[in-house]
Amino acid sequence: MNVTVVDYGAGNIRSVENILDHAGADALVTGAPDEIAAAERIILPGVGAAGSALAVLRTQGLDQALQSARARGTPILGICLGLQLLADEIEEFGSHEGFGWFDGHVGPIENVAGTGIRSPHIGWTRIDPVEGPASTFFGRNEKSNYFYFCHSNCLVTDRVAIAATADIGGGNDAEIVAAIQKDNVVAVQFHPEKSQLNGLRLIETFLDWTP
Repeated sequence: MNVTVVDYGAGNIRSVENILDHAGADALVTGAPDEIAAAERIILPGVGAAGSALAVLRTQGLDQALQSARARGTPILGICLGLQLLADEIEEFGSHEGFGWFDGHVGPIENVAGTGIRSPHIGWTRIDPVEGPASTFFGRNEKSNYFYFCHSNCLVTDRVAIAATADIGGGNDAEIVAAIQKDNVVAVQFHPEKSQLNGLRLIETFLDWTP
């Protein structure tokens, strides 16, 4: 299995390569639009600021390459910032136009989950899968649904697209979107590449996924 990892200078590339290797896949790390457009499967990782990430993606033509792959039905997995970039709008040091693959906007955690919530949200958190096409990506028990998060912003979107949520308020119902899915695109706010066995299982599921 060949998996193309989009390299635009804002991803945990080495960690993603490592988990793909453990999952038995061959990773092609590239910033070449033609390779991305023709990919068999794609991972869009990301950490850092959305504005600068979007500028690089658009300047290098990677946004159009990803759109071409999406239109062909290529399975695509977004990770952390790679999820946030798919929204209509990202509010971070100004307002930025996202890819628009999912309705909704991204903003600071405290604006979504309420004041008093610690931001950034860092650490292991249990997610709550939503029944639907993406439910196979997650475990069947509570222990298998803990993943590692590290983010200051989160997505607000139509509930139809939500594949999993997470309560980051210690039982105070401070719920955020943990995963989304639509057609051949699935994206997670957490980091499977840092989530040990649970993350490996998710990556293995992605490798077998037929949208």
